[in-house]
Amino acid sequence: MPDHVELPSVWLVGTGGMAVDYAKVLQAQNVPFTTIGRGEVSAARYADATGLAVTTGSVEEALRSSRPDCAIVAVGVPQLRDVACALLEHGVPRLLLEKPGGAGVADIAAVADAAGDRADVRLAYNRRFYASTLAARDVIDQDGGVTSFTFEFTEWLHVFRAMPTFDGSLDVFLANSTHVIDMAFHLAGFPTQLVSFVTDDGDLINETNRHIYTGAGVSSGGALFAYHSNWNAPGRWAAEILTPSHRLIFRPLEQLQVQKMRSVAVEQVAIDDALDKEFKPGLYREVEAFLTGHGLSALPTIHDQLAHCDVYEIMKRGGRLP
Repeated sequence: MPDHVELPSVWLVGTGGMAVDYAKVLQAQNVPFTTIGRGEVSAARYADATGLAVTTGSVEEALRSSRPDCAIVAVGVPQLRDVACALLEHGVPRLLLEKPGGAGVADIAAVADAAGDRADVRLAYNRRFYASTLAARDVIDQDGGVTSFTFEFTEWLHVFRAMPTFDGSLDVFLANSTHVIDMAFHLAGFPTQLVSFVTDDGDLINETNRHIYTGAGVSSGGALFAYHSNWNAPGRWAAEILTPSHRLIFRPLEQLQVQKMRSVAVEQVAIDDALDKEFKPGLYREVEAFLTGHGLSALPTIHDQLAHCDVYEIMKRGGRLP
């Protein structure tokens, strides 16, 4: 964190694993902050992992005695809406809200309504700040933009079903798959045209999510794109971004490979990923952008996220845009 930056008063709301990751970043950036956590058990685990005290109880109780300049909301997906709305209704002007911003479109719309044009709520899509993403952005800019791209967002259903807390209600597409979808569209442009197809094999994880997704369209930058995802077959998250001179390959997303024009060789790109190895990838630069404002435009607002949900719903259910 630059020495000349005047730091705001910060709350970190949540004491789970994601909150621990945020705490480590805030500590490394020498940012004073207060942790608010509801659960005694998770608060004890958080304290053991970070060495920090926790103000236990609800965020509403904490707001009765004070109000921060900004808050990082790192609670579970089902609690995102209620915590964010409570902070906004008490006049907290800036939030970094964990993705996807709520358990569904209605939750995201409620947060957007609570924020209005008075508060700045940013979605914490940390993959926008991966060293691999930033390096790819430099290449894209140098090459004059993206001409086409593809991506895959296959999920491992056996992992979700093995989670003790998973009850089948989680919208896995919105809560998890949008991590890679957002990254691809961030680099190449969100769709202005889209045709989507979905199907399943009868063994649904829930009524919200199918199993096989394909689609194609045109991005806001004029790039053609296609995607594929099969949750009942082997696969992994991946993306390939094509420019007039390079094929940029993210497989895994934390790394960047490149294929140059007139060559079939695929080369590993040397990236400065020291921060992504020391902390949860992308998180250090994301928090720094939120707190200082430098690079803040890379983080989508809650209103952006609500608009993006129109695209996500078509991808998830099948259909056409416009």
